[in-house]
Amino acid sequence: MKITSKDLLLDLVERTRKNINEAEKYNQLSIEKLNWKNTPESWSILECLEHLNLYGDYYLPEIEDRMLRSKRKNASVFKSGLLGNYFAKMMLPREKLNTMKTFKDKNPINNDLDEKCIDRFIAQQHKTLELLDIARNKDLSKIKTSISISKWIKLKLGDTFRVLIYHNQRHIVQCNRIANKY
Repeated sequence: MKITSKDLLLDLVERTRKNINEAEKYNQLSIEKLNWKNTPESWSILECLEHLNLYGDYYLPEIEDRMLRSKRKNASVFKSGLLGNYFAKMMLPREKLNTMKTFKDKNPINNDLDEKCIDRFIAQQHKTLELLDIARNKDLSKIKTSISISKWIKLKLGDTFRVLIYHNQRHIVQCNRIANKY
């Protein structure tokens, strides 16, 4: 994938703002609805958001640290890496969401969760917007970030943003489906 850095960042900002708007609607739901599950093995709305919070706890500081340490200035074009593009495309929501196995440390199933999960998710989305703003002056292709499953595998900054934000979007779609089933 090849795109202007400006267009990529605009798209990611828009997706993040939509995620915030959707998450804010969850504050209107009862705690029963927020914790409701279709099956004992499936996730509730709050479990989906906590899953995203756990990933945000890793990626947001990683992204910020890598950008702040880098002296590389912005480049007008972003060219996705092979692995980063693959991971990003896997995260995009589809009509029929394919289920994926999550890592144990990122699986919030059966945790005692409350509305604070929503506030934490929204705060992380605002932090994402701040980081996207900083990224306007950074080289999205040359700055690399580690991924949560291995410090040895690194993705281009633009791909890391795509994976994180598409993953958020994917689970917001899941949350909306859960809310509509209740």
